[in-house]
Amino acid sequence: MERYAWRAEVLPGMLEEYRRRHDALWPEMQEVLAAAGIRNYTIWVSGRDLFGYYECDSVETAARVQSESPVVKKWDAYMKDVMRMEPDPITGAQPRMEQVFLFEGKKKN
Repeated sequence: MERYAWRAEVLPGMLEEYRRRHDALWPEMQEVLAAAGIRNYTIWVSGRDLFGYYECDSVETAARVQSESPVVKKWDAYMKDVMRMEPDPITGAQPRMEQVFLFEGKKKN
């Protein structure tokens, strides 16, 4: 399993609309995320700062599937009026954050 994290910003006054759109995530977008091997996808907000995180089998595969998907391109265009995200200049995907710490803890029997 690999992990991927990104950050972005909700535009002023658009948080409720951002939430509404994600509450009604398109079925075809869900299919693309599943085809990309993405699971446990969560997004948090603090003020206007967004932090997204997901787990996948391969970050490279997840990025490729998303970058090749017309559904993702349509979703990105749909979300432009509620958020600002600077895409990674190499992949065109969400800007990947660098992991600096991980604590998985000891599993109990």
